[in-house]
Amino acid sequence: MQQSIKNIRHILIYTATVSLISLIYFIYAYSVHPIPEVRENFLSEIGESFGKVGLGLLAFIYFRTFMKLALGQGKLAQRLLPDYVPPVNSSALYCLLVWMNRTHVYFGIVAIAVILLHISLMGFSRYSHILFFPALLILVIWQGLFGLFLTWRYSPAELKKFSHLVHAQFVTGIAIGIFAFFGHILIDD
Repeated sequence: MQQSIKNIRHILIYTATVSLISLIYFIYAYSVHPIPEVRENFLSEIGESFGKVGLGLLAFIYFRTFMKLALGQGKLAQRLLPDYVPPVNSSALYCLLVWMNRTHVYFGIVAIAVILLHISLMGFSRYSHILFFPALLILVIWQGLFGLFLTWRYSPAELKKFSHLVHAQFVTGIAIGIFAFFGHILIDD
């Protein structure tokens, strides 16, 4: 049990650190960088819709991770909570998790495409001077690229092993969420 608390503590410390650094940068960017006015046009309205769809798709993908943790499934659950016994033994939840495991690749592909459309339709060049957005773009491409290497049958074994290590991490998901949150607050002010 002590190892479980230590592992969760590391994730919480990482989350708090990234949040604090992002907050400091948010204050800096808010006071130093000119934030362009939001241009309301047809493409930006479509871009906002794509952003909402992308958020929903990411919520689905990360809900799968939380379900795996709650049900004690997968390597992440074993690393974080090695002596965990799920409180619910529901076959319906396990069936849902199996379906999510099979479909999350497709939801991930659609999420990457929708998020990239959102970024391009909202005018990335107008906001690229704010570091949240280039970092977010890099992380989204990172997740998509290494997810692709996991599913591509011609990937060498070493690349698949490395891809699994860097694709299936909480650190990128946490950073994506925090950067998107602070970035959108900054430009929606």
